[in-house]
Amino acid sequence: QGGMLDLHTESGQAALHAAGLWEEFLAAVHTGGEAMRIVGRDGTVLLAEQDDGSAPGENAHSRPEIDRTDLRRILLGSLPAGTVRWGAKATGATPLGGGRHAIEFADGRTVTTDFLIGADGAWSRIRPLLSDATPLYSGVSFVEADLHDAAVRHPATAELVGQGMMFALHGQQGLLTHLETDGSVHAYIARRVDADWLPSLDFTDTGAARAAVLQHFDGWDDRLRALIADADGPLTPRAIHALPIDHRWPRTPGVTLLGDAAHLMSPFAGEGANLAMLDGAELATALADHPDDPEKALARYEEVLFPRSSETAAQSAESLDIIFSDDSPRGLLEMFTAVRS
Repeated sequence: QGGMLDLHTESGQAALHAAGLWEEFLAAVHTGGEAMRIVGRDGTVLLAEQDDGSAPGENAHSRPEIDRTDLRRILLGSLPAGTVRWGAKATGATPLGGGRHAIEFADGRTVTTDFLIGADGAWSRIRPLLSDATPLYSGVSFVEADLHDAAVRHPATAELVGQGMMFALHGQQGLLTHLETDGSVHAYIARRVDADWLPSLDFTDTGAARAAVLQHFDGWDDRLRALIADADGPLTPRAIHALPIDHRWPRTPGVTLLGDAAHLMSPFAGEGANLAMLDGAELATALADHPDDPEKALARYEEVLFPRSSETAAQSAESLDIIFSDDSPRGLLEMFTAVRS
């Protein structure tokens, strides 16, 4: 499912307040998780920021970390039993007129909707009803890895990583890590490469895949190389894709999009989950305010959604270029220094 999530005051946190789930969120926050380090490939710590210990909501710049699984548990646990129907994979959607749509499922079932929200992620089956846009490769590929029980089994690496997030960068590649609540270190092995790099690796052979990835980090500090060499379990390849920065669609009766289906972007602004949650909260509010006029609610929702998504997608693309520049980590250091000054 991926690593930790930092929830932002104006988006993810606002959505949790709107859903009445703030206290449950506070109980699951990763204490100390807002610490951050930027490290050179030789293991030199170039910038270190500590978690200031303030509670979420006390500090306008607070972005508390939560385990993705814990956030899913909180959100799903708040719903009445049976709300989510598992094992129902949508394979397509057909307009029926008058804002109604037929949704086809992999098991052969079909349902008809009066109102349809495409919240089905990067490769949305609902998006084609509204837009012919498709996600494009961003130029960056990830390989995800984990070091379990890091403080005991890999103490030198755990000490270097620290209590929160670490960016270890050199040129157009890096190792991005989070310390998770179970004591494991979750690593994103990131490279700015052609789209054919990941398909060229055999991830069914973990040992061979590990060796193939590790060779690109020759000369790096052994504590950093251990994130690859000593990784527990299989490696997970993820090619990073994004929709066009200015993605939008004409108002179409009975259907809209939210989250990655609407504005897939690279993760380098830290906004994907935050925007998805805010989208949901704002769409729900619009529908509650206009219970007898869903089209008015959708128009209001999309009027705010489009410019916000474009602005954030542009920030994400800019951050990608900064993080994976030839002189990295210089640009990231300058960005954090400017933000903090």
